Amino acid sequence: MAKEINPKDTTRAMAYELWMQAPNPMVTFFKTIDVTNLIRISKKQHLKFNMLLDYCIGKAAADVKEFYLLPVGDKLIQYDTIAVNTIVKNRNGEVSSCDILYSNDLSTFNQDYIKYTAQVTDSCQDLDLSADSMVIGTSAIVDTEIDGAVGMNSGIFNNPFMIWGKYKKKFFRYYLSISFQFHHTQMDGAHAGRFLANLQNVINDLG
Repeated sequence: MAKEINPKDTTRAMAYELWMQAPNPMVTFFKTIDVTNLIRISKKQHLKFNMLLDYCIGKAAADVKEFYLLPVGDKLIQYDTIAVNTIVKNRNGEVSSCDILYSNDLSTFNQDYIKYTAQVTDSCQDLDLSADSMVIGTSAIVDTEIDGAVGMNSGIFNNPFMIWGKYKKKFFRYYLSISFQFHHTQMDGAHAGRFLANLQNVINDLG
């Protein structure tokens, strides 16, 4: 469920005043994370690496209350749930967008991921949950090793967004460079830093 709230009734009141009309309110962090545990689980349990990472993103975000607020247009919207977006190649060879509702249960999230990405692949129709959930956008450029990427500031799409490329192996561990873009009205750097720390901890503890 999504509802408009008065920014003055939230901890983001000052940020709303400062950043809603800013020419570029988006902030991007770069970080390299250790994904060794995800690689091991993916191979051992035959689970998709991208699904596991999307699940960890959702779990890490769910513990940061600022993720449940989002500036939409000139309004501040509060959500009860979080979804993670993934980009899929459809049967026409083009890309489609698929939102997966975050569930704390990995088995449920995996089932939804498989079901809805297959649906979007076959139908070539985007699955959009943004009317009801705060959606974290993602884009995986899996064929290329990248050091980072900055998303666009459209002034329309204010959702937090993550981009990553191909993971790298160093000795016996695997590392992934990611970028995390967020709207400064939604959260401050400290909140984004907490989310990224959560993400590494969730990855390490999974399984």
